[in-house]
Amino acid sequence: MDKVIALTCEQDDMRIDQYLSAELQDLSRNYVQKLILNGRVKLNDEVCLSKKAFVKMDDFIEVTIPDAEVLKIVAEDIPLEIVYEDDDVMVINKPQGMVVHPAPGNYSGTLVNALMFMAERLSSINGVIRPGIVHRIDKDTSGLLMVAKNDKAHEWLAHQLKEKTTIREYYAIVNGTLSKDHGTVDAPLGRHPQDRKKMAIVQDGRNAVTHYEVLERFKFHTLVKLNLETGRTHQIRVHMASIGHPIVGDPVYGLKTEKVKHEGQALHAKKIGFVHPTTHENVLFDSNLPEYFETLLKKCRGL
Repeated sequence: MDKVIALTCEQDDMRIDQYLSAELQDLSRNYVQKLILNGRVKLNDEVCLSKKAFVKMDDFIEVTIPDAEVLKIVAEDIPLEIVYEDDDVMVINKPQGMVVHPAPGNYSGTLVNALMFMAERLSSINGVIRPGIVHRIDKDTSGLLMVAKNDKAHEWLAHQLKEKTTIREYYAIVNGTLSKDHGTVDAPLGRHPQDRKKMAIVQDGRNAVTHYEVLERFKFHTLVKLNLETGRTHQIRVHMASIGHPIVGDPVYGLKTEKVKHEGQALHAKKIGFVHPTTHENVLFDSNLPEYFETLLKKCRGL
């Protein structure tokens, strides 16, 4: 049954979404805005459809909160490497080959299925399919990603991603030998005009910036460290391919024939850093290169 909360405003000249998220501390501002847009908030007995509406002292507000939607995704006992966990966040070291969240035709074996088994609570902002998921990394990319355990933490972390203040450092093995020790690829990304399953550099795309640094050169390959200013879909893969150095093993943007035999792309999210949502301290997490990556490095050194 829906829950109805009635309250009399004790503030003057304040946006209704700000007031309700402050007054009803269990509800995030994002969730309050959704309630407003869905007609579940009344202001002085009239439905309020604008999150920008202002409330005045003694205004009467009625909020109808729907029953929580039952998750349709099954929790599964899948082992995960938890790098860090507290009441607000988890940092997971995702293995290569694991999909982050369910999608049509793929509702099991994902990171979300595993999280639902081990975590008592996850943020609900991204709905029943992506509980706790603040950002993603590709199926064939291994490494660190942060998970929100409540909506407040989710909004805090998502804001940092939007403001480009998180630290996201990747290691990759790319084809060819990069001549410059450092470089930046600043090129907008959007859907490929002919193949909607792929991303491409397009004039009217979203801003995307990738910084790279050469760590080691081999005869046919280069080990690079990459830092993201933005987090667009397939950003590193498209940007490195655009400068003639696609990631080894990339099935979409890579070479048709490789100098080394390898399944899956050689891309690992090695470090992640952010300001903690409760302590407000800067935290930074690092991970070892996975076995598949180390094995591939040995092959590159031996060519």
